[in-house]
Amino acid sequence: MNEALFQFIWQYSLYNPAGLHTAGGEPVTISHSGKLNRDAGPDFLDGRIKIGNTKLAGNIELHIKAGDWLKHGHQHDAAYKNLILHVVYENDVPDAAGNIPVLELKDHIPQHIIDKYRDLMATPQKLPCAGQHEAVRSITKEGWLSRLLAERCEQKLADWNVLLENSAEDWRNLLYWRMAANFGFKTNAVPFLMLAQSLPLNIPTKHKENLMQVEALFFGQAGMLEDDFKDDYPRELQREYDYLRKKYKLKPIQNHLWKFLRMRPANFPTIRIAQFAALVHKSIHMFSKIIETHSVKEIEPLLEVTASSYWDTHYQFDSELKEKATPKSLGTSSVLNIIINTIAPIQFLYASRQDTSALQEKALQLLETVPAEKNNITRIWEDNGWQATTAAQSQALLQLYNNYCSSRRCLECTVGLNVIKAN
Repeated sequence: MNEALFQFIWQYSLYNPAGLHTAGGEPVTISHSGKLNRDAGPDFLDGRIKIGNTKLAGNIELHIKAGDWLKHGHQHDAAYKNLILHVVYENDVPDAAGNIPVLELKDHIPQHIIDKYRDLMATPQKLPCAGQHEAVRSITKEGWLSRLLAERCEQKLADWNVLLENSAEDWRNLLYWRMAANFGFKTNAVPFLMLAQSLPLNIPTKHKENLMQVEALFFGQAGMLEDDFKDDYPRELQREYDYLRKKYKLKPIQNHLWKFLRMRPANFPTIRIAQFAALVHKSIHMFSKIIETHSVKEIEPLLEVTASSYWDTHYQFDSELKEKATPKSLGTSSVLNIIINTIAPIQFLYASRQDTSALQEKALQLLETVPAEKNNITRIWEDNGWQATTAAQSQALLQLYNNYCSSRRCLECTVGLNVIKAN
């Protein structure tokens, strides 16, 4: 028995309520266990109980052993003087809490509860509840996924709020930065964000009518125009960037930050930078359009971009391909990835800042119209009988795995609760 499990058992009344009595022999009835307190003070607040014929309302403290009251120094803390009940697993030190009634639960907790918890904690499986969660009702799982999706959005947007504050509440800048990071996808997200932050949006916007200049700004700031090139295209980019760099007093990021190894050539940062430049080149009032649009069919055309023609036959500068020229367009999977990881979240954040629950709901509903992501984590769930069909579900399952399963937070998981309760 540990403290987390004991609190969990008390919170969800996973004990036999028959025959409960205080250490002094008075019968005890628990009407409400109280609200779990994660801050300083008693473990549960606003509980309601009945001891004998007396009804009591107030705070409740839990310990594995009654003697822990003294070890924790509660006898000297005013916050613990007016408790209505001291609940212990084992009453090893009678009257440790003075005149506060003591309830021992050791003989009232079913052994299968303890065994289930131990099994979840000890299993080598990536999913602690593998082979067991299928018994949990679908409506229970669906409700839990909805909560997880909102939690994922709120958690992700905590960092976005900081970015928004750093940009003087400029939503266009936030979209620009987060869109750039998304174009880097997982491998090059950080240098892509650094690139965007090194180049204020108003600068490429001033030159958006000239694609060559927009490309020069992004490739130059990426630190990719510092070699001696043989091809005309990169040499022209160099000339444009040398002029613009001096004009705007720009300082590029370090070239070594970009990763090419073990990547599909279509995902090389050179291709993604060219595509991102094309997006900036074509975009007009991008933020307002994205905020007002909640349909995948309407969003997709906004993100339909193709790298300039040089990249039809190249993945890197001065390295021409021998095969047939192929336009490097942003693929459907990449567009959907951007909708999932940038557009829906920024819509959710904007709605929350405007305190508009209807718009928040629309942002989440957008994810329900996008196919589920396919990655190592969603495949783990699929292999264990829980297949996501929409991005809303796959995002929720990512949150569940990363924030609960991998750290064995089964006691805080609705599925875990139902698995432990099952007899």
